[in-house]
Amino acid sequence: MIAVQRAAVRRASLQEVFDAVTAGAHVLLGDEVVGLRLLDRADPGMLQVVSVHGLPEGVAWRLWRAPANGSGASGQAVMRDEVVVLDHYAESRAGIRELAENGVCTAMAAPVRGGGEVIGSLVVASRRPGRAYTAADRGLLAAFAEHVGVAITDAQAVDGLEQGFRDPLTGLASRALFNDRLAHALACAERDQMRTSVLTVDLDRFQSVNDSLGHAVGDLLLAAVGERLASCVRTTDTVARLGADEFAMLLHDVELRDRAVAVAGRVLQALREPFPINGRDIFINASIGVAFGVVGHQDAETLLQYADLALHTAKKNGKGRYEVFEPVMHAALKKGTDLASDLRVAVDRDEFILLYQPIVDLRSGLVSGFEALVRWMHPQLGMVPPLDFIPLAEETGLIVPIGTWVLREACRQAAEWNRRRPANEPLSISVNLSARQLQQPDLPQLVAEVLASTGLAGSCLTLELTESLLINDIDITVARLKTLKALNVRLAIDDFGTGYSSLAYLRQFPIDILKIDKLFVDAVATEAPEASLTGAIVHLARTLHLSTVAEGIESFDQCGPLRDSGCQLGQGYYFAKPLTGTDAEVLLFTSTPATTPGAA
Repeated sequence: MIAVQRAAVRRASLQEVFDAVTAGAHVLLGDEVVGLRLLDRADPGMLQVVSVHGLPEGVAWRLWRAPANGSGASGQAVMRDEVVVLDHYAESRAGIRELAENGVCTAMAAPVRGGGEVIGSLVVASRRPGRAYTAADRGLLAAFAEHVGVAITDAQAVDGLEQGFRDPLTGLASRALFNDRLAHALACAERDQMRTSVLTVDLDRFQSVNDSLGHAVGDLLLAAVGERLASCVRTTDTVARLGADEFAMLLHDVELRDRAVAVAGRVLQALREPFPINGRDIFINASIGVAFGVVGHQDAETLLQYADLALHTAKKNGKGRYEVFEPVMHAALKKGTDLASDLRVAVDRDEFILLYQPIVDLRSGLVSGFEALVRWMHPQLGMVPPLDFIPLAEETGLIVPIGTWVLREACRQAAEWNRRRPANEPLSISVNLSARQLQQPDLPQLVAEVLASTGLAGSCLTLELTESLLINDIDITVARLKTLKALNVRLAIDDFGTGYSSLAYLRQFPIDILKIDKLFVDAVATEAPEASLTGAIVHLARTLHLSTVAEGIESFDQCGPLRDSGCQLGQGYYFAKPLTGTDAEVLLFTSTPATTPGAA
């Protein structure tokens, strides 16, 4: 008892107090097995082992969590609120099979009380066939359990319990509790031949909420996300916040792979709905990794690593989706890690180049401008596809310096070409903005400085944004876009029709151009339903006094319907693939206009 008191008085960690309890009971009664089990605060119907002495690790893990309604001497003591003795343990109906198989012959448990109610139990057990618990033994254990209750309900201990097992922001399980439950689930899965699965969930672009709306709003969003995640699973499953904007879900007894995949789908759908916070709607997506436990072949750390690898793949493949772990992801991670290291020095080594895809007037066939497209010329790998390095640049934050280089180089090149053209026929240059670039408070100042240093007129620069960028942090985004518009630059929505298209959003943002996604362009020469949508988008743009650019034109047959619908501009391989600066000059200064059906 003295050791327990000392641990509590000197504000030792809660685990040290628990371990002092089991060690003290072992010394006090001399029995080989001692366990301290407490009711789960999140699920009072379950008892969980917080400290154990004298059991093999594998057995301890399998018994880590069990129903409180009479499981073993410990559960009986909690249920009956009195000291309970189970003699002839292997024959007792209340006995636990694993303990009997481990040689336990008799067990005794006493309820542990705190705050006037039962909060758990202290159990001792012996493997000695002749061991019998006397009335004195019962009194001794009851007194010790009473003393234990006082120690672990000490204010510091209660705080430690809350901090150790619950995330204070969301009320979900903590990383420590999740890891414990996962290890226990895997141990039980090995015994019962049941399958366990883990989902790791990471919010996409959450940092932009903190940066633009403040950490208080970010915290409210995290709490709301936690509630939605919990609503997607059974009460017997576990949802945890591992840290920052990373969550995890433990699905117990998953017999079919489809169930875990179905949960991942429900989570994505739930998080796509707006979060009403402080009078505004906040939109957020998530990427999810799914991994399945293999009986007898994985520990908790490995299974979590597999889920994280799948999560990393989901982010690489476009975010807002889930991926299921496959062994090949190990090699992909190694490649991605090496690529990330190379990407960090690529800007300094001038390994990036720009290609220029012509934007053509559909009536005259003349080139009216270009879209600047960045490419990475890796010294060993050659041309790295954009889909391989752009998501990596976004993830690492390197998209900001890369984007700055693209903006500066594209404006320099366009200004140079315009100096060689008639003043009344200036070319425009379109540059894509990433989410991270739009989040930078100094973006308008950067654009102003680039325009001034290159001599490019603001009216010749078009900044392209995706629809998904616009719906986050609407007030701040609108203010930043209006500051950019003050520089006389034009703003375009890229891939229009594939995101959160809304007439209200289009009226709210100072947009000049809609770029019609290739999905709709492909349909214009067919009977597909999307064909009529293309005309509707053009009509909508005309109503709002916006220009339209059709992306991904690949055939002669697509040009006529697009032009006839009122679409002014187009780009795609039908006119030209992305060109080097030298080839673009040849097109500009020595070539004839592109051919479009009915072009004048």
